[in-house]
Amino acid sequence: QVQLIESGGGLVQAGGSLRLSCAASGRTFSSYAMAWFRQAPGKEREFVAAISWSGDNTNYADSVKVRFTISRDNAKNTVYLQMNSLKPEDTAVYYCESSAAQYSSSSYINPYQYAYWGQGTQVPVSS
Repeated sequence: QVQLIESGGGLVQAGGSLRLSCAASGRTFSSYAMAWFRQAPGKEREFVAAISWSGDNTNYADSVKVRFTISRDNAKNTVYLQMNSLKPEDTAVYYCESSAAQYSSSSYINPYQYAYWGQGTQVPVSS
């Protein structure tokens, strides 16, 4: 059974930083692209960042480019999201997701391209 467990969320002031982690288990982590999505209250889930199965390629939503960095450690079965210069509009529940297909790229930005996700971690950003 695939499990994804996010951690690292919490209240932060605007301009601050947080590092989210997602520990994966249940299948060969290194064979699948990983992504972070987020969902703000009353809004649809949106793509934040993705990283290819190998870690060689990354992709970001325009709203977080330069400020956020996705990375992975295949030896630890963990994907990270470093978030800097946080803004109130970054407030959301952040979800870690694992791609449906093996050896997929970082170009996967649609939720239907991901088969598993975690319970989410809340990131409230105060102004």
